[in-house]
Amino acid sequence: MKRLLSIELQKIWKNKASRVLTIGYFILLSSIAAISSINFKFIGIDFRMADMGIYDFPFIWHLNTFVAGLFKFFLAVVIVSMMSNEYSYGTLKQNLIDGLSKKEFILSKFYTVILFALLSTVFVFVMTLILGYSFSSFNETSIVFMDIIYLFGYLVKLIGFFSFCLFLGILVKRSAFAIGFLFIWYVFEKVLMHMIEIPQKVADFLPLESMYNLIKEPISRFKTVQSIESQLSDSTNIRDYSVHWYSILIVLVWISIFIFSSYKLLKRRDL
Repeated sequence: MKRLLSIELQKIWKNKASRVLTIGYFILLSSIAAISSINFKFIGIDFRMADMGIYDFPFIWHLNTFVAGLFKFFLAVVIVSMMSNEYSYGTLKQNLIDGLSKKEFILSKFYTVILFALLSTVFVFVMTLILGYSFSSFNETSIVFMDIIYLFGYLVKLIGFFSFCLFLGILVKRSAFAIGFLFIWYVFEKVLMHMIEIPQKVADFLPLESMYNLIKEPISRFKTVQSIESQLSDSTNIRDYSVHWYSILIVLVWISIFIFSSYKLLKRRDL
């Protein structure tokens, strides 16, 4: 495992574009902290985002993992490029000539996917604790770690999304086309859900939708938003924000499908 990871990390670090995107990704994650210093002026009243309770424990776990998940596209480009470069530079064929099996090759990519997801999760974990202890009104240990399950959901979500990108990189071979296919698939799922109106229970099994279901939007949890919604609607809309075991299971199944399909696809190809 260590040897396979070392090979992949060297390839990524020696590629300038991948290196810049990876560093840029973690800089963007840090921008979540910058939100705390933003001041707004509304009807002559100045207020700061950090004073609005967005960094209160345990809510901050939900907010930070959701916002951090929006930046995953940057690492997705790295994952797709990581695979397309193998074809462009001929390193895939050279690795196989040097004795690396196709199974080991796929595993090296999957280990890299897991490593990126773990590093991102640890980064969000540390940042959340720093922001929470700096601004939260609740610092009791039982409250601080109450909703830490969102962090696990975030980890599974990233592994699932990056595994999908890895599969597309092998399927399409060209990074631009793979990213384009990813966007087309996103639109396809939205068409199924909102135009064809397939049942939500069926939509929950779609790959991107199942990943989204792990961490749903947290904005509607704000009391201000709920107050506005209650004034605009007579009925009370009860939302479920929990990270459910079956949502995790669905994404884990998709991860298995993507990695197994990547291996089968690579195995059948004449390189």
